[in-house]
Amino acid sequence: MREYIVQKGDTLHRVASAFKLSTDTLMADNPWTAAQPYLICGQVLYIRPSMDRKYVIQPAEHARQIAKQFGIKLDELRQANPELAEHDFVEGKKIIIPENHQNQIVRLRGEYGYEDLREDLAALAQRYPFIEVGSIGTSVMGKDIPYVRIGWGPLKIHANASVHANEWLTTPCLLRFVERYAQGVYSTNGDKGGEHHDKREGQSEAPPWIYRVSPQTWLYRTSLWVVPMVNPDGVELVQQGVLPSHPLYHDLRKWNEGRADYRGWKANIRGVDLNDQFPAYWEEEVRRRGKTSPSRRDYAGPAPLSEPEAKALVDLTEREQFDMVLSIHSQGQEIYWNYRDLEPKESRDWASRLAAATGYRAVKLGGSDAGYKDWFIQQFGKPGFTVEVGLGVNPLPMRDYDDIAAEVGMLMAAVLSW
Repeated sequence: MREYIVQKGDTLHRVASAFKLSTDTLMADNPWTAAQPYLICGQVLYIRPSMDRKYVIQPAEHARQIAKQFGIKLDELRQANPELAEHDFVEGKKIIIPENHQNQIVRLRGEYGYEDLREDLAALAQRYPFIEVGSIGTSVMGKDIPYVRIGWGPLKIHANASVHANEWLTTPCLLRFVERYAQGVYSTNGDKGGEHHDKREGQSEAPPWIYRVSPQTWLYRTSLWVVPMVNPDGVELVQQGVLPSHPLYHDLRKWNEGRADYRGWKANIRGVDLNDQFPAYWEEEVRRRGKTSPSRRDYAGPAPLSEPEAKALVDLTEREQFDMVLSIHSQGQEIYWNYRDLEPKESRDWASRLAAATGYRAVKLGGSDAGYKDWFIQQFGKPGFTVEVGLGVNPLPMRDYDDIAAEVGMLMAAVLSW
């Protein structure tokens, strides 16, 4: 076995993914990992040889033919075999065939974190020039809070995810829909939505379009603004824990009731629940929650919009005057659509439509205030929804990613097909 020294940002799932191993295999070879919630920089992991897919080059075959046969890009084949030059792809040579991800940018390589998001957004912007990527503000720890926009239409729709830290799986689920939408536009209309273009060399075909309405219709009828990770500091805390060098280390341990495991943490890095931060009967929510100091969940903060993440979301919403908003949370497979009878009459019908698209249950909710959806309905009198995806205990297991991403895709397709 080879040795691997743990680096900053490493988790068991990320290391296992990098070496093409299962997490169970990695833990079996390093049994001490079961006794601690997070890896620590400098620890040594034992890595067994991976079970890569191998292939022996057949007579008269060349690299381009092999890539086409396995449905991968030529560059991916070369990257999987960096020691081989073009002339080394000869009969009888054993090579590695990389996994076929259907040219997907957004995918899980372990827990989907802030750096994954930044890298994927940069890659999406490079591949699809018609999408816009930027920042709506910064978090407590100074991280940019990214947004991605696609479409130029008059109907403005907003969706956000990872408001709660341990609901981070909602981020790749929502972003995967954005990529699928962009693929649909690009594969038929070219990089600027104009005339049909020739597919670039080495780029695999886009997956079949499964939604009822064409992506071009969405592109010109709607503008979709997505904030895929509202709470980047909290997500990082849940996934990686915190070291003594962190400026809030002692406070965080106190707010987490002395626990070193932060996987149950919902709040931002200052122990404020961001979905209790909005000025919609905030004082009543404070009384209901009964929390008067920072905590891993349910503390509404010292005042509405005291946290930069919540303030950035409000500023974006007030500037763009969205026609509809969705806040993607987990878990429960429910859609909350009302707020103190202030919602427009079409909200109930919309909730039924979204429930039919996803198989979720539309729920008229009471006894809850100060959420983003609540504030939006109160402030603008337009449809707003909180959607609880998946079932289980947060963080939801990564094995549920494909199913939940498909459900989020159907949800967003129903909204964009307004």
